[in-house]
Amino acid sequence: MQKNTPLSLLAGLSPAQFMKRHWQKKPLLIRQAIPDMKPLIERAALLDMVESEEVESRHIVRKGDQWTLKKGPMKRQSLPSLKTPDWTVLIQGVDLHNDAVHALLQQFRFVPDARLDDLMISFATDGGGVGPHFDSYDVFLLQVHGQRKWRMGRQKKFELQEGVPLKILKEFKPEAEFLLNPGDMLYLPPGYAHDGIAVGECMTYSIGFKVPRRAELASELFMGLSEEMSEKSGSSLDVIYQDPTQMAVIRDASIPAALQKFAEQSVLKALKDPQILNCLLGETLTEPKPNVWFDPPNQDDLAQWTWPCGVRLDRRTKMLFDARHIFVNGESFRASGRDAKLLQKLANEKFLCAKDAVNLSSNAMDLMQAWWEEGWWYSEV
Repeated sequence: MQKNTPLSLLAGLSPAQFMKRHWQKKPLLIRQAIPDMKPLIERAALLDMVESEEVESRHIVRKGDQWTLKKGPMKRQSLPSLKTPDWTVLIQGVDLHNDAVHALLQQFRFVPDARLDDLMISFATDGGGVGPHFDSYDVFLLQVHGQRKWRMGRQKKFELQEGVPLKILKEFKPEAEFLLNPGDMLYLPPGYAHDGIAVGECMTYSIGFKVPRRAELASELFMGLSEEMSEKSGSSLDVIYQDPTQMAVIRDASIPAALQKFAEQSVLKALKDPQILNCLLGETLTEPKPNVWFDPPNQDDLAQWTWPCGVRLDRRTKMLFDARHIFVNGESFRASGRDAKLLQKLANEKFLCAKDAVNLSSNAMDLMQAWWEEGWWYSEV
């Protein structure tokens, strides 16, 4: 993929043109983004996923103005008949469980990996949907099977209906309506209200992007910062509050100004080194989701460890980097020189050939072996 090469996936725009004209700015309807598109996972296999504890799933039913929501895991037999209208199943993160779906997600890597989240599959019978709503993130809605009618528009009021288990808008005024067929795709920036209704049985793939919220991100970073500073604090007296000049008081519940100053200085000192925050950010962005488990090699494979070999990242592995660090599945590692270049290549390409892998230092090879034993990558010739 080249930044300036026109793509049918983006209606003939290059990734550079799309990001400049549409990304987080305005919607784009793309007819035949992927010609001859067919489901990458069969309906039966998809619906069976609602029984798995490793999969985040939801079952939604609409009866008139009434909505019901059930979260998985659940029995496959508990789902209504396929002939019953107005129900939907949402399967989150299918790219973590299926190679073909994971490969499709790679076509959207014209956006930084740090923003790319997952691919959700929506299966619906006739009339099924989740009601008019808006997302706080960018999304590509790819029609894969059947048809879905989309209504969309800018929203001035974001009040939600009360007493409903879904975030459905109280007032929805669509500005445009599209009928999508297999291969068609609709891009929507954050805040655009939309309502998709299945026309007959249908399947839609939603490619979503991470949107860190300032408060949530700050909370996670400060939590990590607290742990980092606690580990480094030791027993030195210079890290504890001292007040040898404190005067005697009688029933004084006011907070001493010196203690307030100490608290302020503690936070500022913790934030003084930007590399600490950079590490915590990388660890946060690569932290696997709670329902993700890796498959380490068995004992026979462990005994037969050989190096070098071709390296292919497991589809569940998240790997990012910055100028000084490599981040893998919530952990950070310092890297420089040739090791940094090769590990950055692995993060970008998801693969490292044996010819490149042999050039890693002995320390990097030891690290790679530890990752292999965790099931984060597997050997490929």
